Amino acid sequence: MKANIYEFLATGFEEIEALTPVTVMRQGGQNFKLVSMTGNEYVETANRAWVKADMLFEASDFSDADLLMLPGGFPGAYNLKAHEGLRHLLLSHATQGKRIGAICAAPIVLGELGLLKGRRATCWPSLEHFLEGANVTGNIIEEDGNIITAIGASAALSYAFKLLSYYLDEEKLRELQALMCYDRVSDAFRSATLY
Repeated sequence: MKANIYEFLATGFEEIEALTPVTVMRQGGQNFKLVSMTGNEYVETANRAWVKADMLFEASDFSDADLLMLPGGFPGAYNLKAHEGLRHLLLSHATQGKRIGAICAAPIVLGELGLLKGRRATCWPSLEHFLEGANVTGNIIEEDGNIITAIGASAALSYAFKLLSYYLDEEKLRELQALMCYDRVSDAFRSATLY
């Protein structure tokens, strides 16, 4: 299945969390679009780089969306949270049971909207209190129904592959993971001792 996936970029988004899915989703054959929330096609990142989005938020109603994605970063997540149009879109999308992904600081957007109540979720550790009503696990990735959350930038590749797994058959997913040496890296992470 080729999915329509939209990732929303607000000023101050975290580069790894936003751009890792570009590589994974596009190499996985998905229709993946970066959406600017600023009214300008160029969006400034948390580390003062500039990324050109594929489209402006105002250019679509996103009715064809299979998955909506929110990258973290500061002040990016707060800027996403403040965008009324995005808030309405997320609520509508969730009501339809469609998938939403959020990583690092971005789950606070879902928490404020009440979308995490009674669900397992994870986020950047210092922001856990913003996940209102959630069962915050601290795991690298959490999936509960149509909501998938991830802890931070180090989880970006695993998070992107998890989301891609809904739309790509297992054999092709494994081929892409091997092409990107993900199988070797994930094995190394499992066996590594961190200091």
